[in-house]
Amino acid sequence: MKSKMIGIIGVFLLSFLILIGVFAEQIAPYSPYQQVGANFQKPSSAHILGTNDIGQDIFSELIYGTRNSLLVGALSASVAMMIAVLVGVISGWYGGAADRLLMKITTFFLTIPFLPAVIILAAFTKGSLWSMSIILGLMSWPGVARVLRSATMEIKGSSYIKIIQGMGAGDVYVLTHHVLRELVPLILYRAVTRVKSGILSEASMSFLGLGNPVAKSWGSIIYYAQAKNALLTGAWVWWIIPPGLCICLVSMSLMMITYSLEAKSDVRVESGL
Repeated sequence: MKSKMIGIIGVFLLSFLILIGVFAEQIAPYSPYQQVGANFQKPSSAHILGTNDIGQDIFSELIYGTRNSLLVGALSASVAMMIAVLVGVISGWYGGAADRLLMKITTFFLTIPFLPAVIILAAFTKGSLWSMSIILGLMSWPGVARVLRSATMEIKGSSYIKIIQGMGAGDVYVLTHHVLRELVPLILYRAVTRVKSGILSEASMSFLGLGNPVAKSWGSIIYYAQAKNALLTGAWVWWIIPPGLCICLVSMSLMMITYSLEAKSDVRVESGL
């Protein structure tokens, strides 16, 4: 019951942030790409979080940044999970030569240092939101694939799967109607963790100046604040803390959801379902 309540709170917080991103145009008081005030204005009734170094409204940047940051996290997780499910399930189910080949590919990707590879690829692709999402997804699937491979092998060896196969069911039917259904809790759990990692990775890349300089995201807001020496002035209070709190809030909501999903997965395993 406790884990369920924690999960509900996490879903509520995440849904709140998603709604902000979806309705960013209606919520933001100004366009985040236009100069709407004097440079480095302090918070006021006209500008809740003040303005940046070129007179753009920071609150509007924060609202639009919610959409882009969540979008990168969702897209990168989608790319990673599609590859991981495909590789993990095929490798674990068929074994043999297919398993050896796919695991060699997986091991190769695991040996590539994540951060240096992402930095190099982001520099070559100029860090657009779409390219950043694809890069993060391509570099984060191997660990999940190995977990899904092990889970698939365990399901394949269960007695009820052997009975279904003995009744003449083909591989495609068993995989789509039984194996993948059994893997859903694990896939959801890993997908949510990948969303969190994607958001944090995008924020890190943007903070290093490797993101799209035009696109608004929480990481890019912090990057420009640091570049304009906000830490040396009082501007850090309204320029750096708000996007940092947003990153913490979405990470906390996703961690709460994963905690609930993990608890459900444990119950599923213990009950033998």
